[in-house]
Amino acid sequence: MCCKHKYETMRRTIVLFLTAFFTMSASPAFSSAQENVVEAINSYGTFDRWSVREVKESGLIGGNVRQLFEFYGDYGSVRTKEPYVAPKGYLWRTNNVLAIVAGVTKTNNTVYPEKRGDGYCARLETHVEAVKVLGMINMDVTCQGAMFIGALEEPIKDTKAPMTKVLYGVPFEGRPSAVTFDYKAEVGHEVVRGTGFSPLKPQGYPDYPLVYMVLQKRWEDGDGNVHALRVGSAIHRFEESTTDWTDGFRVEVKYGDITSEPFYKDYMGLKTDPDTAFYCINGKGEKVMVQEEGWAAPDEEPNYLILTFIASSERAFYGGVGNILWIDNVKVEM
Repeated sequence: MCCKHKYETMRRTIVLFLTAFFTMSASPAFSSAQENVVEAINSYGTFDRWSVREVKESGLIGGNVRQLFEFYGDYGSVRTKEPYVAPKGYLWRTNNVLAIVAGVTKTNNTVYPEKRGDGYCARLETHVEAVKVLGMINMDVTCQGAMFIGALEEPIKDTKAPMTKVLYGVPFEGRPSAVTFDYKAEVGHEVVRGTGFSPLKPQGYPDYPLVYMVLQKRWEDGDGNVHALRVGSAIHRFEESTTDWTDGFRVEVKYGDITSEPFYKDYMGLKTDPDTAFYCINGKGEKVMVQEEGWAAPDEEPNYLILTFIASSERAFYGGVGNILWIDNVKVEM
């Protein structure tokens, strides 16, 4: 392989690593019983116990030691390049990720622990990740911090179909009334496009973090396609900065079709775009798009729950650089 081709391949690989991932590879091994799922979400949603991996990146891109945080376990560190494995019963995941492609190791961390009182909270950031290697690589990529219920494939091994690397959500039975949490926020920063293949480009409009909890009724057809109806929606965009904590903020679940409700906004709509839709593993072991086809009746029972917080509501490579969302004490309320 010639040097030019080698470094162009490397450049594309690094861009993938720095993308804010929105999908997952395998559903967590966990019971779908409502009380177990709710207990697992709520008990770890205090964000008081963190673990950290220290990963030495490849020398070609600087050879720095980078930290990857997850909010479980004891606050300490371990030097490793081993893939992340969630403890049994642990459903949360950040989009802090390790990738090893063609022997090159790269990391991306956008969710951090931060001291709050006697414990910790989670800090989600939208920032620009700069990768500069003299004479070879000079790139800037916009990255969005996210945490969610689900799983993220590790290590990332290739640059194909980045939106299929994460699966949001878990099987679930029940009808929650709300999601509650404490928060503060620094929001409204101008969206900057940073793809790594061109200079950073401000877009001229503001961006805001988002909390997104939805319930779906999913089923699979004979060809392995996965379909879904939207049963319930609890979605909120953080449009005001706050220096003080707001405790016990409550986002109520609205059941059925919400498009005629006065609070409805376009970002609350059905996920029909392959670039932003959810993905799952079907009965054949294949990654497929979840085709959210319509709104369920208000009294429908869901079989899947999706919950995520993200520092920017824009798509990958776009985000309000400087947005920060602090989250603590997340609970699903039944």
